[in-house]
Amino acid sequence: MKAFHLKILAAEGLFYEGECESLILPISDGHYGILADHQNTCAAIKPGTLEFTVPEEGKRYAVISNGTFIMEDNEVTILAITVERPEDVEINKKRRAEEEEYEERMRQQSIKEYKSNRLRIEREMNRLKVDKKNTNQDLD
Repeated sequence: MKAFHLKILAAEGLFYEGECESLILPISDGHYGILADHQNTCAAIKPGTLEFTVPEEGKRYAVISNGTFIMEDNEVTILAITVERPEDVEINKKRRAEEEEYEERMRQQSIKEYKSNRLRIEREMNRLKVDKKNTNQDLD
């Protein structure tokens, strides 16, 4: 099967660049397929599954976010916010859960620190009040 050049860029950097025999993209009307010598075109990409076939390696899949693609002179360039390999999805999900857990611990720690500081300030204020009363009594 005849191939075309494919370049997939995400905000984090280059995801893939090389030869491709077929490409299927998620767009607002469904899925859009591209083969070599496809007419020049461009369209918005919606979140979904990206499928592309690499010569002598077979099909590859990725999870893609919003983006856009352009096909011009037998070259396709895809620009997306995120593109993830299926095996990275679970890793990223676990990483996000760990980050959320860390943020929650930090919030709880901040709340504890706030309460502790508040109690310390109240104790100091009470000491000052008592000290002021004692000082006024000494003058009598």
